[in-house]
Amino acid sequence: MNVNSEKLNKKKAFLTLWIAKSFILIASLLSMFFSIYLFHYVKDTQQGIFVGLWVPSILSAGALLFGGNNNEH
Repeated sequence: MNVNSEKLNKKKAFLTLWIAKSFILIASLLSMFFSIYLFHYVKDTQQGIFVGLWVPSILSAGALLFGGNNNEH
């Protein structure tokens, strides 16, 4: 393989991983804001707490998916 194509492949892999991690972060932030909305504005405390428990679950799933993905040796 040519050096330029290797650099391009590494750049694509980094960008793909960054996008996937961004989706997990966005999902957890949306869950947190929705939980706050339910808890404080709708006054549905049980639903607010339930949705708030999604945040660590989403982040834990992301850590499991991407925790061992270290391409640098």
